[in-house]
Amino acid sequence: MPSVTTRPSAAPAAQRDGRVRRDGYARLSAADLGIDTEVLAAGFAGLADAYRDLPPDPYARGTNRFRRYSHAVHLPWTGELSYIPGAPDDEFGTATEYWQDEHNPEYPRMRRRLPDIPTALHGNRLLDALIRADLDRALWLEDLHRVPVYVGVHLIALAVRDREQVAVSSPNCLHQDGGSPTTFTFAHLVGRYNVEGGENVIATPESAGRQPDDLPPGAVHARFVLTEPLDGYGVHDRRVSHYVGPVRLGDEEAEGRREILIVGIAPYELGL
Repeated sequence: MPSVTTRPSAAPAAQRDGRVRRDGYARLSAADLGIDTEVLAAGFAGLADAYRDLPPDPYARGTNRFRRYSHAVHLPWTGELSYIPGAPDDEFGTATEYWQDEHNPEYPRMRRRLPDIPTALHGNRLLDALIRADLDRALWLEDLHRVPVYVGVHLIALAVRDREQVAVSSPNCLHQDGGSPTTFTFAHLVGRYNVEGGENVIATPESAGRQPDDLPPGAVHARFVLTEPLDGYGVHDRRVSHYVGPVRLGDEEAEGRREILIVGIAPYELGL
């Protein structure tokens, strides 16, 4: 089981970026996360390469959505991050269960099995740095200091090849990811090429299940489009809802793609 161990962060929570803690969400660039893109350029190239062969979403093959997903466990008291092996799968080799309870109206209470991320990414320095930077912005919650922390690592691409196609995320509405009052979701753009759309929206939790343009004044906290590599955002799930709009082909003749890394953080639920 590949793992990486570092010292737990010595910086107190008050010294870290506190916007997620203060507002329930924040825009986050590579600089905000303390990511040195020059030092970690090889890691970024390796992560970007993993998006070249993403398989279609096995539960929605006609949506022009492609994805891989794996679980890792973080031990806050040692700094260890260890990936959990996926279950054997006839189509993908190994797969990991993905569960959003009733928070995804398209797949309510459905346990989906998604193809694992490549094992080569388990030791990727950039991916490790992003995960640890995200953990730093979540671990101000004391409940996350005394239990192992689940980390969901999700590679998603929305890709279109002609002007008739549209690629959509799931669910295609404002939503929360659910699971725990201490769930966090972080998104980091890996690549965006020749696409239009893909607007991100952050809104009140009561807006879940609705479209951004149907909301009353004051319900939307932020609207933005991620355009630069490693630009992203983080949300404290119970305090907001979030959404990404569909993408369509841009002005060029080449394929259009929006490639995003999603890191989900939640307490590991003990069964004994």
